Order: sequence, then C-alpha cells, then structure tokens
Amino acid sequence: MGLERLQRRLGYRFSNLELLEQALTHRSAGSRNNERLEFLGDAILGFEAAENLYRRHPQAREGELSRARAQLVKRETLAQVARRIQLGESLILGPGELRSGGQNRDSILADAVEAIIAAVFLDGGIEAARTLVRRLLAEEIAASAPTEQLKDPKTRLQELLQARAMKLPSYEVVARRGESHDQRFTVVCRVADLNAETLATAGSRRKAEQEAARLMLGRLEGEKET
Repeated sequence: MGLERLQRRLGYRFSNLELLEQALTHRSAGSRNNERLEFLGDAILGFEAAENLYRRHPQAREGELSRARAQLVKRETLAQVARRIQLGESLILGPGELRSGGQNRDSILADAVEAIIAAVFLDGGIEAARTLVRRLLAEEIAASAPTEQLKDPKTRLQELLQARAMKLPSYEVVARRGESHDQRFTVVCRVADLNAETLATAGSRRKAEQEAARLMLGRLEGEKET
C-alpha cells in the first residue's frame, strides 16, 4: 500500500514523509528504523488510553482502569488495529522477515502502530497524535468495560450460559496455518442450545478461544438488549 493511501486510512497527512517511512521500517531493514519511535509512541498511547478510560468510566476503581488500559495497549489489540488499516502492506522489512511473513506478525504490527503515533506527534504535535489514537482505537475504547476486566471472555461466557441454564460452550481448532515459530490458529466457539457459533483467529489456541468467546458474548449480550 502506498503512503498516500495509508495516510488516508490514518486520517492524517504528514508534512515530513520521512517520519512516516521511518515509522514503517523494521530493524531488520536497516539502522534507521522505528525502534526509538516505538518507545515514544508507547508512552503517548498509554497516556491517551488512560485519559479516555478515566473520563468514560467515572465509577471505575484504579485497578479496574489499569486492567482496562492494559487491554487497550496490548500487542494483540494493536495488531488488530494494524490489520484494520491494512498496515502490513506498507511495512518496510528485511529479506528474512519478508520470507517469514513478518508483515503479519503481531509484534511487528503492534510496534509499527506505536511508531506511527510517535511520528504523528513529531510531525503535527500532541493533539494530532491524541486524535490519531482516538481514531485508531475508537472501537476498542467504546467497547471498554473496566469492571469486566477481572474476568476473561471464556469465564464470562460460561457464567452467562450457566445463568441461562444452558450447556457450556465448546471450542475446536478448525485451522492451523504458518510456520512453527509463527502459527495462526482458527477456533470455533459453539453454543449448542442456541445453535450458534463464532470464529476467531489468533497467534495461539488460547488467544483464539478467548476471542471467539468474546465474539459470542457480544452476540448473546446484543440479543439480550433487543
């Protein structure tokens, strides 16, 4: 993906395109890479996520806010954001990383998101960077629920089904792709009593199960509201 198209997806136009190029450059591609930008972007991201949670959830306790922030800034969340804007197509990687599928690796994608946040800050200032964070993580921020962070999605789904006197969900790996060092697991979560199922893919079976459970929770809780 060209830089013009990426800027449109970001909703920000750089005055200094070299900053964007550096943010996209993995250390495998040269010494002028995005590692320092990643360091700075991580701090900006953490601050913006904390402020959003603080303002959106005035009744949440400190520990709950901390856990919710950790969910927003974790590698898997940022990689999900990167895939949403098709960031992998624009990454600048060394030959080894290209051959091993580095453009799809969660860690590389997440680092690039943080680096881009820093690049926007250096190019346009703190308000531009904060606006970018809110735009990129809009879905995740809107879905944040600090009081629920103590329980993972599989536990919450199990408790919800038990409360409705339904059978517990089942999980099955239906696909496994990639090399041993970078596998992707696709898991289906089934709720037999509802004849419902959800699919999710992640870098480990556990993460895929949790994501499938989260999707199922969203479906069931949505039905409850209607």
